[in-house]
Amino acid sequence: MTEESSLHLQVQRQSIHIGARAVGTPQRWDRHHPPLETEQGRILDMATTNPSQLLLLADHIKLSLLERQRAISLDLEPNSHDGQISRSLDSLKAGIEQLESHASGWDDPLNPTVEQQSTADHLARLKEQYTDLHSQFHGHPNPNPNVPSTLTQPNDPSLAADFTNVQKASKLSKSVRFTNGPSAASQPPKTSRYAPYRDDPAEAAPDHSALDNQQIHEYHKSVISEQDEHLDRLGQSIGRQRELSIQIGDELDSQVDLLEEVGERVDRHQSQLDGASKRLTTFARKAKENWSLTTIVTLIIILVLLIIITKR
Repeated sequence: MTEESSLHLQVQRQSIHIGARAVGTPQRWDRHHPPLETEQGRILDMATTNPSQLLLLADHIKLSLLERQRAISLDLEPNSHDGQISRSLDSLKAGIEQLESHASGWDDPLNPTVEQQSTADHLARLKEQYTDLHSQFHGHPNPNPNVPSTLTQPNDPSLAADFTNVQKASKLSKSVRFTNGPSAASQPPKTSRYAPYRDDPAEAAPDHSALDNQQIHEYHKSVISEQDEHLDRLGQSIGRQRELSIQIGDELDSQVDLLEEVGERVDRHQSQLDGASKRLTTFARKAKENWSLTTIVTLIIILVLLIIITKR
C-alpha cells in the first residue's frame, strides 16, 4: 500500500470514528488499539504552508467543532475529540506563522505581485478564522462581536451544503413519557439485586424493574427510532468526511507533482554545472602543460620583429 493510499484510509477511518461519536457510540480506551484521533493528528501535522491546504484544514476544524457541538446537544461526551481539535488548531497556527515568516522576506512588501497579494489575503482570512475557532473551542466570547462567526462559513463553496446539513441537526430528547401505566412517583423504589457490574456507573442502562411490559415496549420502540435517525446522520457525516479526504488527497497529489518538477530542474542544473566544471578543469590543465611552449613561441615572434625593425 502506498503512502497516499494509507493516508486516504486513515482519513476515512477517522470519519467513521467522528460519526460514531456524534451518535453516542460508546468508546473505550484500548492500550493495544489507540483512538483514531492519534492517526488524524499525524495526518494534520503534514499540512504545509500552502494557503489552500491551510484553508482546507480550517474547514476540517469547523466540521469537527460542529460535530462537537452536536455531540454536546445530544448530551454526549465530546472530550474524545478535544485532543484532535487542539492539535489541528496548533497545526493551523504553525502554518500561519510560517506564512507570516515567508511574507516578511518579500523583496518589496509595498508593491506585492499578484501571487503575493493573494497570499496576503489568504493570510488575513486564516488569522481571522483561527482567532474565531480558538475562541469557539475554548468557550470564550467572540472578541469582535460586530463580526459574524466564521464557524458556519466554509472556505470551499462546494462544502456549503455539508455545513448546512450539520447545522440542521437538532437536539433530540432522550426522555420517555408513559401515560398508560402507573406513575413512577406512586411506585416504591426498586433496585436490581443482580445487576451486572460496570466500571463506569454513569454508563449503566436505565432500571426497567418499575416498568410494565407496555412501557418497556414503548421505550424500546423509541430507542430504535432514535437509533435510525442517528444512523442516517452517521451516513451523512461519513459522506462529508469522504469528500474532505478526497480533497486532501488531490492537494497532496498536486504537491507531489510540484516536488517532482522541482527535482527534475535541480538535476538538469546540476548536470550543467558539472559539465562547466569539467571544461574549466580541462582548460586549466592544458594551459599549464603548454605554458613553456607558449612562452618560447612568443619570444621567437618578438625576436623576429626586432630583427626586422633593426634592418630597416
